[in-house]
Amino acid sequence: MKKYELALVVNAKIEDDARAAVVEKAKEYITRAGGTVTEVEDWGKKKLAYEIQKMNEGFYYFIQFDAEPDAPAQVEADVRIMDNVLRFLCVKKDEA
Repeated sequence: MKKYELALVVNAKIEDDARAAVVEKAKEYITRAGGTVTEVEDWGKKKLAYEIQKMNEGFYYFIQFDAEPDAPAQVEADVRIMDNVLRFLCVKKDEA
């Protein structure tokens, strides 16, 4: 298994419980793809570099997980269609 990180930028205009549900849903997609979530970092509300869908702020989350090499593509396909996710990026972490 390799180490990956999924970065999510979540809509800042939704309620706290709805935002938590978005993160839980992303974690569920990771486990469904055969991955194991190791850590979730909440960076809080940050100003976006540029306007996305008429919004200037978003909540940043970084989810670390271990998975097989085919899992990130499956996770990205699921996250791509999620509501309230403004941007996402899944990257392989260095082994060092």
